Amino acid sequence: MASAKQETVVVAMSGGVDSSVTALLMKQQGYRVIGMFMKNWEEKDESGICRSSHELADVIRVCDQLEIPYYSVNFVKEYQENVFSHFLKEFEQGFTPNPDILCNREIKFKVLLAKALEIGGDFLATGHYCRSEYTQGKWQLLKGVDPEKDQSYFLYAISNKALEKVQFPIGGMLKKDLRALAHSHGLATSAKKDSTGICFIGERNFKNFLSQYIAYNPGNFETLEGQVIGQHDGVAYYTPGQRKGMGIGGPGDAWYVLGKDIARNVVYVGQGALHPALYCDELTAVEMSWISGIAPGPLPYRCTCKVRYRQTDQECEIVSIESGCLRVRFATPQRAVSPRQSIVFYQGDVCLGGAIIDEPGPSYYSQGRSLRT
Repeated sequence: MASAKQETVVVAMSGGVDSSVTALLMKQQGYRVIGMFMKNWEEKDESGICRSSHELADVIRVCDQLEIPYYSVNFVKEYQENVFSHFLKEFEQGFTPNPDILCNREIKFKVLLAKALEIGGDFLATGHYCRSEYTQGKWQLLKGVDPEKDQSYFLYAISNKALEKVQFPIGGMLKKDLRALAHSHGLATSAKKDSTGICFIGERNFKNFLSQYIAYNPGNFETLEGQVIGQHDGVAYYTPGQRKGMGIGGPGDAWYVLGKDIARNVVYVGQGALHPALYCDELTAVEMSWISGIAPGPLPYRCTCKVRYRQTDQECEIVSIESGCLRVRFATPQRAVSPRQSIVFYQGDVCLGGAIIDEPGPSYYSQGRSLRT
């Protein structure tokens, strides 16, 4: 097997500090490093300059500092077809999907990985806060060491085959230590603010952005008893547990989104952050993806899970997997579970895989009625 000094690693560089340090670490480990900037979105700012050009400029500055070559690749077409169009379709149906998970599966660890190998790379390295490990003939995906930055939730859908050719150099670091390392080496991105929000929306107003592509479809806010409380702009703009942005006031506790009836174009609301209808003891999920390629077992299988990013691990039990549908029961009722978001399973630090939430189990208050989105 070739030594590390003879191997080439292509680093996915976004123009941020995480990917900059990834390139630095790979070079320190003796690899031949190539930076690769991936353009997924075409949009100009108020000055008529393409937003991605700002990020590319930072990539070029860091690559020049590290004295490594770089490429810029355009995946706008692939992103539109495999990520954004899917997002819009689900949004039009009243769901609020997670495009970042789809981007990782379809773009970063498929199209980008293929391009990295095509130009002669032995591996692709990314600035994700997670780790990988080869054990018992299979690759495993592990949580990042920094619990505040762990991104394994977003990577549950990548394949074992892809993990074989991917490295996550910063997965064993704390963010504060990464910043300090970037600063000590004078990297151009050392003080750059972390990007937030959905990849193609960023920090802009979500509703304003989506209204450019999908027309508003007003309907009623209703209580579970059928009382009309006000009007909404479209069911997909609201998610279970949401409190702000509804324009509902009045006496008593704050109003929260409890669920939605897409067929009737109704958003159910109720007062109080601890409203019983916000909680469920179980859920069903579809479109399963397992890192090892095989579902965990035997069933029932006890593990932990997250039903949203940044949630602490929750004890659960995978009760059954039948006809492409997975049923999960929670040890503690879960609040504001949202259909078409992802549930991701863990055994300790190992990410087992996940699935797309189909429907939360009925809550006590709803008396068996579905509050499905």
